Amino acid sequence: MPEVGDIAPDFTLPDETGKDHTLSDYRGQKVVVYFYPKDDTPGCTKEACSFRDTSDLYDKHNIKVLGISNDSQDSHWRFKQKHNLTHTLLADPENTVPPKYDAYGSKKIFGKETEGIKRSTFLLDEVGRIIKVFRRVKTEVHAEEVLEAYGLKE
Repeated sequence: MPEVGDIAPDFTLPDETGKDHTLSDYRGQKVVVYFYPKDDTPGCTKEACSFRDTSDLYDKHNIKVLGISNDSQDSHWRFKQKHNLTHTLLADPENTVPPKYDAYGSKKIFGKETEGIKRSTFLLDEVGRIIKVFRRVKTEVHAEEVLEAYGLKE
């Protein structure tokens, strides 16, 4: 599984409009890749909205934010519209990318064991190297934590 210092595994996934995004195409800028379980659920909405609410700082520092879940393109489109999200959401209904990042597997939800996407975030530098991994995410303030990890908190 990828660790700090490794080049992030490359992938190509469609966004909510069907446009393909390839991770390596973003070389030359910092990239946040965050995995989340499900569109329009309480924790996932808080996390996505935290990125929306700080999007001006991400834009100012040329940082691309990519959210990935197993939801469909249509689900992503509705989620973005409902919450006025500004960053890219990538659809992976075949679950091809999360396992490459150890972001899929067993987890406990309300005391019940289940399989699914494990909320996690990978911060990449301009060459695609992983510089920080968040395995425990505070959804409401996560976007600010990411900015701090990049040394950009204003």
